[in-house]
Amino acid sequence: MSLDNRNKFQIGFSLITNSYFYGFLKGKIYTGNLKNMCVPGLNCYSCPGALGSCPLGSIQNAFAGAHNKLSLYLIGVFLLFGAAFGRLVCGFMCPFGLFQDLIYKIKVFKMKKVKNMPFHNILKYLRYVILLVFVILLPLLLTNKLGMSSPYFCKLICPSGTFMAGIPLALTNKGIASAIGKLFTWKLFLLIIFFGLSLKFYRPFCKYICPLGAIYGFFNPIAIYKFEVRQDKCINCKRCQKVCPMDIKTYKTPNSMDCIRCNRCLKVCPTEALIRQPLIEKQKCMAKN
Repeated sequence: MSLDNRNKFQIGFSLITNSYFYGFLKGKIYTGNLKNMCVPGLNCYSCPGALGSCPLGSIQNAFAGAHNKLSLYLIGVFLLFGAAFGRLVCGFMCPFGLFQDLIYKIKVFKMKKVKNMPFHNILKYLRYVILLVFVILLPLLLTNKLGMSSPYFCKLICPSGTFMAGIPLALTNKGIASAIGKLFTWKLFLLIIFFGLSLKFYRPFCKYICPLGAIYGFFNPIAIYKFEVRQDKCINCKRCQKVCPMDIKTYKTPNSMDCIRCNRCLKVCPTEALIRQPLIEKQKCMAKN
């Protein structure tokens, strides 16, 4: 399995944000002050090594609380990460994105690797439905007598929580291991499904399920880090789409909400028609001078 520079950055970032190694040894989670801060990607709060909190999990807990209020801090987190990077977070800073990238690299007999699942153009909207239903509506509407609810996406769907928190804690904490029930079995089943799909299809969870990616996707067209196509240089060779693992027509929509900013398109453009935002601004300043 060969690793490119992006994979190496992903591994390094995941290790840094999950560097409480003592937690893995003792089956306990870190509860220090850093845990009050959010990291950019889908990084489970309950992971034994996690130093920060998942922004999606934090949203869930805010909506599931007695007051059902989204704090200004969480709004600021999404504005900060989203406005600065957009879905660059998905491509470089998400541990579960890294997990899928590595699984996709595994060669299984003569299995042909495919970018998209069948019915891709329909399934890609599923993540917005999940965002609306499981992250927002269910926690707001299904409450108990105290006005509290559950973080339904984290509880019922999120495979990252199972992979990064559920399995490590079950293996190292006897109390948690003895309490495993049907819910954990269901979550483990989903994780296995995503594992199997990731062997053949590129990032199926990111493309079709992840609400966090859906949120960051809204920022892609306006983020500081974005792409631009210089039409005077574009020869319409479509090489950018051919290498794009998300199968985006980058020459037409360089800032698509599906783009995870892996930068492969930038490397293959033969005429350098496709450039990223920092370079755009630099060229504008040079032109003025």
